[in-house]
This record gives sequence, C-alpha cells and structure tokens, in this order.
Amino acid sequence: MNELNHLFENNRIWADKQTASDPDFFKRLFSQQSPEYLWIGCSDSRVPANQIVGLLPGELFVHRNVANLIVENDLNCLSVIQYAVEVLKVKHIIVCGHYGCGGVKSVLDNSRLGLVDDWLSHIENIKGKYLDQFSTIKNYSTQFNKLCELNVIEQVFNISKINTVKEAWQKHQILSVHGWIYDIKDGLLQDVGISV
Repeated sequence: MNELNHLFENNRIWADKQTASDPDFFKRLFSQQSPEYLWIGCSDSRVPANQIVGLLPGELFVHRNVANLIVENDLNCLSVIQYAVEVLKVKHIIVCGHYGCGGVKSVLDNSRLGLVDDWLSHIENIKGKYLDQFSTIKNYSTQFNKLCELNVIEQVFNISKINTVKEAWQKHQILSVHGWIYDIKDGLLQDVGISV
C-alpha cells in the first residue's frame, strides 16, 4: 500500500484546496447531483473529461470505455444512459472520441491485443462500412484521424437508436446527442458535425 500513499496525499491536498476556495463545495456535492451533460468518452488516461471542458465534479455525468463505444448489449453503458436520461434528466449526451486512440489504431493496423479485440470488432465493422472512403486516403495519419471521427459519428447514431433515448424524445424531453473529438496534441475539442 505504501507505493500508493502519494495518491492519498494528493487527494488530501486537493480536498483542502477545494474547501479553502469554497467552504461549501463538498456539502453541495453531497446534497445533490444535477448535471446537464452525459459524457461518453474513451478510457484513455490522457482525456480527463471534466478538466477539458472546465466543469467541476457534479456538473458532468461520465461513462468511459475503450474507444468510446456504445454497444447494444453493453448493460453498463445502457444503464448509465438510462440513469442519465430518466433520473438525472440530462439535456445533452456528448460522445467524445480522441485522435490517437489506441483502440482505433489497433483496428486500423489489424493488430491483435487479446480480449479487447472482441470489443474492438465494432470499430472493425465501421472500418468495413466506410472502406471505399479509406481506399482514397493514402496518408496513414489522415486515415487514422478519419476512423477516429467516423467512430464518434457511428456512436452518435447508436445512441439515437436506444429505447431510453427514443422514449425521451417521444415524451418531448429536451435531449440532444452530440459527436465531438479531442486532440491530445493541442488539448482542443472539435465538433465532428453531427448532433441529433
């Protein structure tokens, strides 16, 4: 346990700073959770959801998995979406991929990583769906970025097919789904041009 003590110390320093700048911060967090946004992003440690959009804890409900996938039989992700939409009444679902995604890269390179390959087969399907677009792109980096973007777009479509989301729209609940991508090289977000 000693090798992790620095994480507990970091936590104490963070909590002390929060309390010093806002004495009621933790009281407010404890009393309620009412975020307007659900963030579905990649598990990549270089993409810290709250930080890159400048939101505090409690302002962004977050789900992360390898390559930010929304899969029809993933009960974890579907439960997060259902809770966010029906209980928290979020107004925006943001699917955020990122350039340099290791999961997307392994599909593009036809690499095998182990158990995660089954999960990444969903990106393999996207690659196949847009194969004619890829055949015209000769530059590897451009292909890689394009597949990262197409993955985000397809996940926005996948969310739009989920019963929880469709039912919310049928009830005229305010709810939008957005596709974004994060560039680790400069820290900037970009809209991939799809919102539902």
